[in-house]
Amino acid sequence: DWLYPRRCAFCDEVLGSMEKYLCCSCRCRMPKPIGEPNCKKCGKPLLREEQEYCYDCMHTHHYYERGLSLWNHKNPVNQSVYQFKYHNQRRYGILYSQELVKEFQKEIERWRPDIIMPVPLHPSRKRKRGYNQAQILAEEIGKILEIPVDSKSLIRTRKTSPQKKLGHQERKKNLKHAFAVKHTFQAVKRVLLVDDIYTTGNTIDAVSNVLKQKGVENVYFLTIS
Repeated sequence: DWLYPRRCAFCDEVLGSMEKYLCCSCRCRMPKPIGEPNCKKCGKPLLREEQEYCYDCMHTHHYYERGLSLWNHKNPVNQSVYQFKYHNQRRYGILYSQELVKEFQKEIERWRPDIIMPVPLHPSRKRKRGYNQAQILAEEIGKILEIPVDSKSLIRTRKTSPQKKLGHQERKKNLKHAFAVKHTFQAVKRVLLVDDIYTTGNTIDAVSNVLKQKGVENVYFLTIS
């Protein structure tokens, strides 16, 4: 702590001895989780109570059953996730996982997942980064809820361009044949996928599709934002 002092996950200020992941100020001003109304498929916030689905979900076939995200991807969340993802702030994953469980435990229990699986990184990207941020989240959530985590059966077979730089159709094309399931995988009924960010759902869909081809019946997902 003296050489590398712990910093607040939201404002990056050095934390006091009694503060674990957030400073007192940020803890008091934590972003509100996405509430109602939200899309009954992907969980995105909706403008009107009478709406059931967001525009994307009304016009797109999804392979997953249901998903939820904790926060909107805007300050201070987007900066915090960026640090978690690219700047080795792995311990932020403990905070995110605790908050995800606190907000969605009842929903997860209704889904009754047999296993949790993180969305995988390509091996070259994982070597460069040193870790898979989705795996950190999955393992922490699994530890809290005592659900088995499978971080090995799902693999990324093709190195893709970063999704954030692409349009909707380009994202789909970019992820074609990007994922596979190892032949050793024993199909279960229900899988909970975990990733950091949900945008258009193409990544979650691509993974859900290969899992269903291997015999999984229902796929759900959780993301930070």
